[in-house]
Amino acid sequence: MTKTPKRPRDPSQLAKLMVDIATGEDQQVVRTAAEAKAAKAGSAGGPARARALTPKQRSEIASIAAQARWKKATD
Repeated sequence: MTKTPKRPRDPSQLAKLMVDIATGEDQQVVRTAAEAKAAKAGSAGGPARARALTPKQRSEIASIAAQARWKKATD
């Protein structure tokens, strides 16, 4: 049994959803393809950014991230 997709609030997205349902296009296939593309871009972008930063910049970014993680854990 397939799960009914959530109804979007935006009228244009709702129209697209209705067309996709009427034509029988599978939303899950579209969603997973987009996720795969984003994952591929993210895996390439991280190392490129690390090469572009100086060690001091990387250290500053890491300390800010660590502070955010510790703050989140105590809230």
